[in-house]
Amino acid sequence: MLHVAIEHRLMHAETLSYMLHQLPIDRKFPQGGLMAPATPPAKAYMVEIPAGMATLGLGRRADDGSLASRADDELFGWDNEFAAHRVEVPKFRIDAHNVTNDEFLRFLNEGGYRDRRLWSDAGWEWLQSSGTTHPGFWIQRESAGGNNWKYRGMFEELPLPLDWPAYVSHAEAAAYARWAGKELPSEAEWHRAAMGTPSGRERDFPWGDEAPDACRGNFDFARWDPTPVGAFPGGASAFGVHDLVGNGWEWTRTRFAPFEGFEPFPFYPGYSANFFDDKHYVMKGGSARTAACMLRRSFRNWFQPHYPFVYASFRCVKH
Repeated sequence: MLHVAIEHRLMHAETLSYMLHQLPIDRKFPQGGLMAPATPPAKAYMVEIPAGMATLGLGRRADDGSLASRADDELFGWDNEFAAHRVEVPKFRIDAHNVTNDEFLRFLNEGGYRDRRLWSDAGWEWLQSSGTTHPGFWIQRESAGGNNWKYRGMFEELPLPLDWPAYVSHAEAAAYARWAGKELPSEAEWHRAAMGTPSGRERDFPWGDEAPDACRGNFDFARWDPTPVGAFPGGASAFGVHDLVGNGWEWTRTRFAPFEGFEPFPFYPGYSANFFDDKHYVMKGGSARTAACMLRRSFRNWFQPHYPFVYASFRCVKH
């Protein structure tokens, strides 16, 4: 119950950040924060992930390094994290970095928001009804040279940071992926790229089994805004995939649903079950505003596909 109380409040702290972000900037007091590490600009490329097993869910680690499916009173997890199970994942290729604002700007400039073929029926209906023409954190300013894109940071309006991850809704991420001839990863593919290794052993975190610290990524309330993709090479996975934990939740194409053996909390039966409605998608990883305790590999976040203000990034896969 103590874990439930603490983690739920920390979730609310992140959700409150989404609301705070939408307040007019002139009503906020600027806050200092850590600077992003100085790193060379990341190049866009894909990494091949060989076929293998991915363990989803929470359980004790077995002798072979995988997670056993047995729940344990000493392990805390939300009801949707149980029970641990293994999934066979065919080989695939995945973006080494999250899609950046620069890459997403190309999609926008080439008519991505006007091309009906790229959108699901529900996504297209949302575009038309909401009048959405660009990501929710972008601001379009007129200038003598044409459109001048700005970015709504937490405390200031910035020239669009081209090397930051693009924060978009699931509908926008899926449309970009179709435009690029790719798709969003499944939850199992994300796990394989993040926690898998060439030897077959699985890790607790992308970088290994050590607890999260400041050199591994942008998380645990250290910063208000994103950092450039690839800024934390110490957080890369065994396959060389970067930023899988922190700097933005990552959309998957997996609809939020219970694992086999799911049992709702008796004291909070609707925590997960109320959202098993085929209308929410699993997000993995964590954002700059995600507490370290919720960076565990089994943690599952979820959101509906059209909310534009969640700190959610994405990367694509190809089969």
